[in-house]
Amino acid sequence: MSTTSSTPTGVPGTGHPARGRITALMVSSVILAVALVAAVNLAIPTLAASALRPSQAQLLWIVDAYVIVFACLLIPGGAAGDRHGRKGVLLTGLGVFALGCLACALAPDVAVLVAGRALSGAGAALVMPATLALTVGAHPAEQRGRAVASWTAATGAAGVVGNLGGGLVMQFLPWRALFAVPVLLAAVLAAAVAAVVPRVPRHPAALDLPGAALLTAASVALLTGVIEGPEAGWGSGLVLGAFAAAAALSAAFAAHQLRAARPLLDPRLFARRRLRAGTFGVAVVFFGLFALFFVNARYLQDVKGFSPLLTGVAIVPLTIPMIVVSRRAGRLRAPVAVAAGLAGNVAGLTLLSFADAAMPYPLYAAGLLVMGASMGLCLPVLSHEIMAALPPERAGLGSGLNSAARELGSAVGVAVMGTVMATHGMGAGYRVVAAVALAGALLVLWWLRTGGRGPA
Repeated sequence: MSTTSSTPTGVPGTGHPARGRITALMVSSVILAVALVAAVNLAIPTLAASALRPSQAQLLWIVDAYVIVFACLLIPGGAAGDRHGRKGVLLTGLGVFALGCLACALAPDVAVLVAGRALSGAGAALVMPATLALTVGAHPAEQRGRAVASWTAATGAAGVVGNLGGGLVMQFLPWRALFAVPVLLAAVLAAAVAAVVPRVPRHPAALDLPGAALLTAASVALLTGVIEGPEAGWGSGLVLGAFAAAAALSAAFAAHQLRAARPLLDPRLFARRRLRAGTFGVAVVFFGLFALFFVNARYLQDVKGFSPLLTGVAIVPLTIPMIVVSRRAGRLRAPVAVAAGLAGNVAGLTLLSFADAAMPYPLYAAGLLVMGASMGLCLPVLSHEIMAALPPERAGLGSGLNSAARELGSAVGVAVMGTVMATHGMGAGYRVVAAVALAGALLVLWWLRTGGRGPA
């Protein structure tokens, strides 16, 4: 075991000799971080009836506090890995993640639960970019495309793992166990990472803390407007002020990035069409996926009468085509794979918008199959576009940006679905999400189609 950590990559050009074990640990770590997003959705019916008595808006914050902090700190998390060492940052992230989960498990009220979720999201933000960068670094150049595909499939399958694991816990244990179990899993993974994963060379990278603070504040303000709209009123001072603050803080973030000597995320990078298309495309796909995850548990438990465990099992048709198709997506030209994947995503959301008490489960599962296959088609290609648009020494930034797009898309998807569903029902929520996904897909495809007119 000790020999695996003595050299960063093994024999030059061949990758690290323990790359199989390294990849398994990286995949396991990222599954843990992402699965917790989906697992919480299984607990929403139980949390709503618990002694905490959260409101509809508070339920959305319990889900999104983790996701939004996760998203906004991913890019500085990637930069921290480049600058301070990806292995050390990964171990730190697993520790912070476990501490946040412990706070959730012991939470006496909603405020502490939301704060614990935010803290565990900060830990996940350190974990996720380090896993992709370490996975890529452990493989020789000719194998990196497949390695990225495996990592990408894991991030997609993690949602299903979260549903299965969350369903199992919620079937037999109190909701607090949903947060206690990840504490133990994070400790086991940290011990294995310390023993197996090598240290890799560090690279100069900016830790733009003011930029990270502005991005986080802008994102929280945006979600505040979306989440609080139904209860506070769309014309209320709180909601209008939140949207105004989001616009002002976003403008301040962009201005700061253009002035900073070492910005967190230089907006000029998005002149690269591959980076622009990949980032926005990933956000669009996860926007739809986590909108689905947010309503899936309520629909299957409250409308169809499924138990928590059966609800977790019922999402499995999503993951099988995702894993199978993702391994073959690289054989297609990028525009073809992305177009087919994004079209399937919209089609799956549209089919699910007709779900009601009378819909047979096999028809519901067909919508899941379509969405799973569509994700398998386009996500590996979109992730590769992001990584290929940046030089190897910026792998931390690329993986952070890739993951941030996923989590920001997820957070907004949950907020939009929850908000529309609260006032117009689940079917309307799906149709709104599908319409947004369609508009985003057309934009991504336009950028790929016109790629020859601008920098790659």
